[in-house]
Amino acid sequence: MADENQPNEAAVQPEAAQGPQFSIQRIYTKDISFEAPNSPAMFQKEWKPEVQLDLDTKSNPLGENLYEVTLSVTVTAKIGEETAFLCEVQQAGIFMIGEMPEQNKAQMIGAFCPNTLFPYARETISNLVNRGTFPPLNLAPVDFNSIFAAYMQKRAQQAQEQAQSPQKLDA
Repeated sequence: MADENQPNEAAVQPEAAQGPQFSIQRIYTKDISFEAPNSPAMFQKEWKPEVQLDLDTKSNPLGENLYEVTLSVTVTAKIGEETAFLCEVQQAGIFMIGEMPEQNKAQMIGAFCPNTLFPYARETISNLVNRGTFPPLNLAPVDFNSIFAAYMQKRAQQAQEQAQSPQKLDA
């Protein structure tokens, strides 16, 4: 039988021994916009739109180990040259990201947090398109890990090119 006066070993371990920490503090919508500039004429056309999806992420440190990450999703549906609708959502979250190597922290902020936010933005866009009485729009999942990896590869390539280019001297 354990001695109740002895401290629990797990409780005595320092936080660093527990490994990296992550928690969602809050998820919220920062901005929403829906425009149907050519309605009602769009409702009388055959519905075969060209849909364009644009994504952007931004992060902002809020304090020690606290970060706001904002995922901006813009969906534009066009029939020919005319815009049927334009839907923009900025979905944001406040995340606590504990001590971890910078590369891991960048991965969390640049890929994991947007992966967490995207389903919320996707649902908001779907609801807005539905309220505009357009046919349902179901956005496919996005692989933010691949997007982040490509971004990091591009940055590394640019840094390598800068290091290899000869320095220009002012005469």
